Amino acid sequence: MATYPEGTKMTTMSSGGRKKVHYTFPDETEMVEEFDLQTDALLVRKRRGKTILGAVSEWIFEVGEPPARITIENDMLRPSSSNPLLVRGDRPHAFEWRIRNLPYPKSTYSVVLEQEPRQIVVRTTNKKYFKRINIEDMDRMRLPLEASALSWTHENSTLIIMYKKPPEVLQAERDAKLARHAAPDEKAVPEGDVDCKQQ
Repeated sequence: MATYPEGTKMTTMSSGGRKKVHYTFPDETEMVEEFDLQTDALLVRKRRGKTILGAVSEWIFEVGEPPARITIENDMLRPSSSNPLLVRGDRPHAFEWRIRNLPYPKSTYSVVLEQEPRQIVVRTTNKKYFKRINIEDMDRMRLPLEASALSWTHENSTLIIMYKKPPEVLQAERDAKLARHAAPDEKAVPEGDVDCKQQ
């Protein structure tokens, strides 16, 4: 993770086997990262800002996947289980994306790095799938993209794409880890036990 702008506020809290880190940036955008307490692996990174009219926008998930939404009738609202699904889940030395539900043979896929507009482009020769993938961490740090850092494989109807993290990203992640572990945890509020001010 890149070093944060001056004036960034960070709070941490541990609950449910996860360490949650909330950042509020000077421009009032927010970022939440969730790490496994045992392995310290990044499980979720999501961001949100303000809309043009000043309302808080929806969370945009960079790492991990959003929880299923529940409708008024208490039904789970999910995309079709047969549609391709892109999920990012990083490894210690590489950014990793998995695109599930792609049943075509490995020879069908083309995975390339395009310098402009700085994206990984996935396409199939049968024209059934096309996707552009941003590498937000590299963009935030304004680092050049290297085609040699990109690799991919296909197994069990899943396309697995990896981009090797450069030394600058690894160092920034080490610095962020030290700051995260040095920050005191805020007291977790048990679910359903929220203080309400009396009038």
